[in-house]
Amino acid sequence: MTRFSASTESDAIVAAPRRAIWRALADPDLLPRLTPLLRRIEADGDRWRWHMTGLEVLGVGISPVFTERMRFTPQSRIDYTHEPPPGVVEQAGAEGCYELSDVPGGTRLTIRLALHVDLPLPRLAAPAVRRVMEATMRLMGDRFAANLLDHLRRQEAASVDLPVSSSV
Repeated sequence: MTRFSASTESDAIVAAPRRAIWRALADPDLLPRLTPLLRRIEADGDRWRWHMTGLEVLGVGISPVFTERMRFTPQSRIDYTHEPPPGVVEQAGAEGCYELSDVPGGTRLTIRLALHVDLPLPRLAAPAVRRVMEATMRLMGDRFAANLLDHLRRQEAASVDLPVSSSV
């Protein structure tokens, strides 16, 4: 097995209150509905087990499942570190954080994410695997952002009892 890694960082001003964004990011039942390729999260206190859908990387099929230690600083920061249960070997994991702060016009949301996956591919495949991982992360991030914004708009509309358009 060879370990392959990729990372990404995004920073945006979201026109929504910090508490609304926090509720979405700290909700293990909601996150799979917002995040492409994420099937479900099993939350056990501060240890969350993430179940991804099947992916194919250079002809190798994987369905990553990994455990993250979640550290919550209420309404300002969520750190996550790959921490499998004792005696369990996981072929994928993530490290990163969500940071939230108030700014004029809404909330600054910064997301840092580093992923790793162990695959039965030679180390020479690293550039191609990294390109696939980065492209997948970029697409997931774009769809996550759109889904989060749609969710926040729906929450805002529900709080003021307005109809919500289904077009984005």
